[in-house]
Amino acid sequence: MSVLPPVCILAGGLGTRLGERVRETPKPLLEVAGEPFLFHQLRLLAAHGAREVVLCVGYLGELVVRRIGSERFGLRISYSHDEPGLDGTLGAVRRARPLLGERFLVLYGDTYLRIDYAAVTRAWQKSGLPAVMTVLRNDGRWDISNVVFENGIVKRHDKRRPTPEMHWIDYGLGGLSTRALAAAPDAERDLSVLYRLLAERGELAGFLATERFYEIGSPAALVETEAFLTRLQAARRPNALEV
Repeated sequence: MSVLPPVCILAGGLGTRLGERVRETPKPLLEVAGEPFLFHQLRLLAAHGAREVVLCVGYLGELVVRRIGSERFGLRISYSHDEPGLDGTLGAVRRARPLLGERFLVLYGDTYLRIDYAAVTRAWQKSGLPAVMTVLRNDGRWDISNVVFENGIVKRHDKRRPTPEMHWIDYGLGGLSTRALAAAPDAERDLSVLYRLLAERGELAGFLATERFYEIGSPAALVETEAFLTRLQAARRPNALEV
């Protein structure tokens, strides 16, 4: 199995759409299918060849550090802490960069993504481009489509101003290099803006995901993801009926 580059997980958000559920518990530690959601995510990454993870934490980050520790499922885990007031997604990545090296994968701490992470890494390396975004054919099904994708390249990406020709959506897993980070001004805090600028420069490779994503960012999504992960766990038990 190929070893993945370091994985940066953005796990510092407030999770405001979840209301009282996150008043005393950070979103990545919400119990989903019997254990903290982050356990599901880390176990999946380990199964795909990850060895090093950097968790970018902010809101109630000390609880994440205490619960997860420095090793889990064979992964070496380190932490990057947001400044008070939070850094934003891109700010968090920049703050963590000394722990990540020249090239790394990045994803959000509230998503469960069934994709071949090693294949994404290989395609990114083969492209020769400084960054990659995984995309899913969406056509407005799960959220507002925000990507134009052609021949392995993200031609356009814009979460703030989507257009009718955008049939794909940012799947939630990307890859960045130090060179890619230089495409956005130092003051920019939004990772999606960096991806938009990279696409405009023709420097954003694309990789097509085929399985839908699961996430816990809203109450409805949390219920759906809990049901999926519960079925998945049941199917893994010895002598379990097929689900």
